[in-house]
Amino acid sequence: MSTNKKDQVHEDNFENLEEALSRTEQYIEKNQKKLTYIALAIIVIAVGIFSYQKYYRAPLEQSAQAEMFQAQRYFELDSFNLAINGDGNYDGFLDIIDNYGSTEAGNLAAYYTGISYLHLGEFQNAINYLEDFSSDDFILSSLAKAAIGDAYMELGNNEKAASNYMTASSINPNNFTTPIYLQKAGIAYEMIGNYADALAAYETIEKDFAKSSEARDIEKYITRAKLKLK
Repeated sequence: MSTNKKDQVHEDNFENLEEALSRTEQYIEKNQKKLTYIALAIIVIAVGIFSYQKYYRAPLEQSAQAEMFQAQRYFELDSFNLAINGDGNYDGFLDIIDNYGSTEAGNLAAYYTGISYLHLGEFQNAINYLEDFSSDDFILSSLAKAAIGDAYMELGNNEKAASNYMTASSINPNNFTTPIYLQKAGIAYEMIGNYADALAAYETIEKDFAKSSEARDIEKYITRAKLKLK
């Protein structure tokens, strides 16, 4: 390309840039009031979110955690009725859920409530509260799903039990809890006559979690599932 052609390209690019800047300036001038309102709205929303988090949500979270302390103590002592319903002086988990349901503490109270009902043999209540619980914590999430599986097993719904055990096993796989959940899933699958999926669960323990306690005698489960498949 000759020097003249290069200069022409540069001139054309500069003209295009000037034209784009000019159009932008014209748009801003034409819509200045509208853009100002939009900017103010963004500022108001940002300030509102900050204020909500600092002056409402954070204090509410602290209050919920303080209120839940005694219920957690009862839970640790296996006093599940008191943990759920309170003792007349201190709130139970159900009160925490009612009063602070939007907080992390209120969400955690749903987990505690579900586990408490599971221990008390109120399996449908356990499922209801555990399904209301959600968390980014891998351990609690898998424990909740496995507990739902336990509750469904107790209710005789082995298909849903297996499904929840498998979900629990897929959350942050590890050598400690995953083989437990897989073994429970396999047993639940066998109970509904799904020996292929039972075998798959057992073989996963043998292959991927060979150092786990469940792997020590998993061969008998594998043999049983294979025999029933024939």
